[in-house]
Amino acid sequence: MTESSDDLQTRAMQRIAAGHRLLLAMGGDGTFQGLANAAYSSDVLLGVLPTGGGNDFASALGLPRDPVAAADGVLSGKPRCVDLLRARTEDGRIRLYVGGGGVGLDAEAMAHASGAFRRLPGRWRYVAAALRALHGFAPLGVRAEFPGSGLRAMESKVLLAGVLNTPTYGAGLRFAPDAQIDDGWLTTVFLEDLTGLEVLALLPRLLRRGEPPSARVRRTRARRVVLATDRPSFFHGDGEILGPTPVRIEVVPGALRVLAPTRGKA
Repeated sequence: MTESSDDLQTRAMQRIAAGHRLLLAMGGDGTFQGLANAAYSSDVLLGVLPTGGGNDFASALGLPRDPVAAADGVLSGKPRCVDLLRARTEDGRIRLYVGGGGVGLDAEAMAHASGAFRRLPGRWRYVAAALRALHGFAPLGVRAEFPGSGLRAMESKVLLAGVLNTPTYGAGLRFAPDAQIDDGWLTTVFLEDLTGLEVLALLPRLLRRGEPPSARVRRTRARRVVLATDRPSFFHGDGEILGPTPVRIEVVPGALRVLAPTRGKA
């Protein structure tokens, strides 16, 4: 049992230094983020048993949500090379994350998701936290630039701007349905500004299907992105606050080896 992400990362690095070459974590995306940061640039093999609130990275691996079934999937699985995303925030901190990150409403909701609503199951936890954060939230002006790509910048007032490695975050909300964790690309997502009534009207669809209407979303695939905001904001990765904007994010292809079910067998 670990007390924090820092504690987990420290213990994992100690095990790696001691010669262990297979490390497994039981938890959610934030837990696996700590393990991934400890193991990056080493030759260890990792595994994850999904017991967290989101488990979006485990889902992208093809692992079922039931931890016992996931354990069977890991034990019978094969090593798979996966990408990570590396974020450098304005304060100079550099951190790898595994699934989804962003600014705006979702970043402000994370405190509620890990606090008052932490006992709610799956997607309900994140939707309830977002509704709580929506009270008093002002639309955020975000500009996304894609250095070295030739792509045009994206700029808009948004509810949230996300940068994803996985197809989903927030426990299965499909903000980047075409994303893959081993293709060498990241997906930048803008969810346009919505009124409170429009958000409430959208809730049944999000809870049932997990995907917002395409007319409300803008997406761009790239290797790297710089997010800047029109007011001081914090960027989160996998539900962990990483630091202030502007933030520079790049994909790190094939960064880790992870045990995953044989494709099509999950």
